[in-house]
Amino acid sequence: MTGNEIRKKFLDYFCEHEHQEVASSSLVPANDPTLLFTNAGMNQFKDTFLGLEDRKYKRATTSQKCVRAGGKHNDLENVGRTARHHTFFEMLGNFSFGDYFKKEAITYAWDFLTRVMGLEAERLWATVYLDDDEAYNLWKDVIKIPQERLVRLGEKDNFWAMGDTGPCGPCSEILYDQGENMSCGPGCGIGSCDCDRYLEIWNLVFMQFNRDASGTMTPLPKPSIDTGMGLERLAAVVQGVQSNYDTDLLRRVIAAAEKISGKVYGDDPENDVSLRVLADHSRAATFLITDGILPANEGRGYVLRRIMRRAARHGKMLGLNDPFLYQLAAAVADVMQQAYPELKESLPFVSRVIRSEEERFGETLDRGLKVLDEELEKLKASGKSTLSGEATFKLYDTFGFPVDLTEDIIEKDGFTVDHTGFVEQMQKQQELSRKAWKGSGEEAIAEVYKNLLNEGLRSDFVGYENFAANAKVLYLLHDGSPVSRAEQGQEVEIIFDRTPFYGESGGQAGDHGRGQGAEGVSFTIMKTTKPLPGLILHKARILEGEIRLDDTFQLVVAREERLATARHHSATHLLQAKLQKVLGDHVKQAGSLVTSERLRFDFSHFSALTEAELEEIELLVNRDVMANLPVYTEETDMETAVRHGAMAIFGEKYGAQVRMVSMGDVSIELCGGTHVESTGDIGFVKIVSDTGIAAGVRRIEALAGVAAWKYINQHEKIIAEAAARLKGVPGELVERIERLQEVNRDQQKEIASLKEKLVTAAAGGSSGSGSKLEVINGIPVLVQKVDCDDPKEMRRIMDVYKQKNVDGITLLGAIHAGKAILIVHVGKDWQKKYPAGSLISELAAKVGGKGGGKPELAQAGGPDGYKLEDALAHLQTLLQA
Repeated sequence: MTGNEIRKKFLDYFCEHEHQEVASSSLVPANDPTLLFTNAGMNQFKDTFLGLEDRKYKRATTSQKCVRAGGKHNDLENVGRTARHHTFFEMLGNFSFGDYFKKEAITYAWDFLTRVMGLEAERLWATVYLDDDEAYNLWKDVIKIPQERLVRLGEKDNFWAMGDTGPCGPCSEILYDQGENMSCGPGCGIGSCDCDRYLEIWNLVFMQFNRDASGTMTPLPKPSIDTGMGLERLAAVVQGVQSNYDTDLLRRVIAAAEKISGKVYGDDPENDVSLRVLADHSRAATFLITDGILPANEGRGYVLRRIMRRAARHGKMLGLNDPFLYQLAAAVADVMQQAYPELKESLPFVSRVIRSEEERFGETLDRGLKVLDEELEKLKASGKSTLSGEATFKLYDTFGFPVDLTEDIIEKDGFTVDHTGFVEQMQKQQELSRKAWKGSGEEAIAEVYKNLLNEGLRSDFVGYENFAANAKVLYLLHDGSPVSRAEQGQEVEIIFDRTPFYGESGGQAGDHGRGQGAEGVSFTIMKTTKPLPGLILHKARILEGEIRLDDTFQLVVAREERLATARHHSATHLLQAKLQKVLGDHVKQAGSLVTSERLRFDFSHFSALTEAELEEIELLVNRDVMANLPVYTEETDMETAVRHGAMAIFGEKYGAQVRMVSMGDVSIELCGGTHVESTGDIGFVKIVSDTGIAAGVRRIEALAGVAAWKYINQHEKIIAEAAARLKGVPGELVERIERLQEVNRDQQKEIASLKEKLVTAAAGGSSGSGSKLEVINGIPVLVQKVDCDDPKEMRRIMDVYKQKNVDGITLLGAIHAGKAILIVHVGKDWQKKYPAGSLISELAAKVGGKGGGKPELAQAGGPDGYKLEDALAHLQTLLQA
């Protein structure tokens, strides 16, 4: 069986047992700022297990793409050196949300492994938590596993918890005995060693308790099941190989790396490590970039960059000096496209991103080797033999040198690495990274809102069709604390039972407006947010009266602002469709902002858009606007929406029911935002800018409706005023500007000619102070203060003056805008002893500046123009020293 067949058989098996097949979520975790990457199958169901999200099904099965390369689960440095470690892998899982429990979970697992996969029952072992007699007896009495193949283990191995508090429970692992030839020797056994004889295949988690802050565990009213099994491990067992890298899932990528490098897998142990690294890391890079993550210096992008650079260095060790990793992306897509067709669609973009990063690292690598050489020279000079942890970490962090690479390089010269110091530096960096990550990702959701949802508090959004609604106060917060009432002048946060106000989410800004009630009570709603699905929070200032719990008010949305926001949001959908049409299917949304004033759309694309591309995109969008296409919204399930071709956003979390927004036949997206009724309501769309915001990410800003009209109107006024000043009409503006530019060019040439004559005259005839040619220590020296109103002209002036002193040293100085300008020329015979760059550095210090240059010519500047004479005089001191 191939890996693809195993995956399909797993999903089909559980679908036959009334499980809903759920697509793998993105590697970018949705609504969970605690996770860098999706690292387990249960991640996308976390809110379901916590009771914060309802799904239409009670049973689910997935094959979830996962990455473990940062934070608590960091396998990066082990990848390539073991048979099991990966940065990217797939986790097969089946889940029960308060439906079946231990008996069914154990029975399903055993049946699938022995009957469907055909594994020998005699080679399967099971572990259970120490006091989980229920699970032990199910294995013994129902499955009939002999007691000698049943092992009880402690909390470290067989108890799972979502966190310090919350759902938790015992687990049971199924292991496969690979035979005595895989044994680590005497004492080898489950729980007593980490060798691969007893290979962990499947972990069954029995989520049956809730643990509070005191550590007390109480039974959950609806116990649940969460299981996870690595596809690569299962494939290795089923295919009869002893390493995950020998399965077809990875071996085909290794074969591509063999072809590129000319190396043969199995010929050399060190080369084998590098080939395994290339296979694993190319999978991680391909999937991460496809999911919208790009190389960067922080957060997820930083981890991706580390993965790619480690792969590039291992390629170097295989003799690959030119970019190569981008070619392996095609092999990954070929192997995995059956389950992940988006890989093939994104391949051109993914390849460009990888190649660009490889080229950048080629430069970084050379600089890193220079830094390492410098550090080794310092060690030799001091008689030391250990490279400090700080230096090792700098090579690792800044230049992408894994510790083992640094060791490989320096051990040949008898040096070692300070591992303890390196670990200390790593821990400091991880702490900083965690802090930066919390700041750059979604803010941690306040515990109070989770508790409110757990207590059944909900806000119904009724604003798709209404701008006003009557609503009852369910919850009041003042200064972060719940209150029962609030009075005039106070700012509060309010949750109503229903609201027409859209809470900020999905890139769309929240609504503004007002509320009013009996006895003259009124308040302004300044901001509306959505801290959790089902909760809409209104930040309000009380203008008159007081607000109490259970009071009823009329809530009124600022109509014109909402309509303007809807125009921009609908325009964003049309813009994305046309970007893909003009630029290609690699275009993926990387972020957006929709307000009443403008729209901002970030997308994956590698180069600035040409003027022709921008014009075409803008024209196509406005054609759709003028076509007055109907805008339909429909509540449906995810499967139906995908079947209709709806575009989903990577990283966005969708529930069982989704809202599909269609604009004619040109755009279908999953979106919870507010939109126009037909595209004609948008009015007009004007693109105002295209900029790059990160490697491979562009940002377009555009205006719609009244905002677009104001923009055009303002620019028309500017053009009309400019034309009037040039005594013409707008149609003649370009021609008149060209005439002015031509006149200006002629005048500049004439000015330059006159200046050159003046300089030549001054150089040839002046005999003022400091201008006389002198001989100092046998060197012809000319020092002159000149008039210069442009630092760039100093070289041209020097060209004139040095003709009087070709073989000597010439120094010129000028003052421009209160700042000093210095330039020095050194004849060929004196350049070795008095290089111009060294002289200018000393002279520039006199005017508070810095400078440098070549041995022949160097220029500098400084803020202290009043010290210019001192600098000019200092040359004599330098030459007499």
